[in-house]
Amino acid sequence: MPAAWTLRPATIDDSTWMAELRAVVMRPDLERLGRYDETRVRQRFLDGYRPGHTSVIEVDGVTAGLVALRPEAGERWVEHFYLAPEHQGAGLGTVVLSRLLSDDGDPRPFRLNVLQGSPARRLYERHGFTLEREDEVDVWMVRRG
Repeated sequence: MPAAWTLRPATIDDSTWMAELRAVVMRPDLERLGRYDETRVRQRFLDGYRPGHTSVIEVDGVTAGLVALRPEAGERWVEHFYLAPEHQGAGLGTVVLSRLLSDDGDPRPFRLNVLQGSPARRLYERHGFTLEREDEVDVWMVRRG
């Protein structure tokens, strides 16, 4: 069971460390797929960063990661979900995702995409996400309400 954790609203000032965390977390999968570009991995995050849709994950008052949920008219996108390597594998991802997906009466499905071969796919499958489509790089998944 993970240590005490909380979510706090993200701010515009969080964007730099978040882009860096994304680069660290995604690097192994992007390199394996032959797609790692150290500038692009950060810039893609910064170009689409919306603090109002993003929460900072803190464990015992220390920043441990982030999660972003972007609402759209007919669906909700889990756009970013990154945990610092030292916080992976201890159940934190499971409890954060469980809270994010908790039944709030909203019938819209959740959608996300994950890189081919990413171990994160198993986490999403355990939470009811199923394959929607895939290509040589990405796997798109859906969890219906």
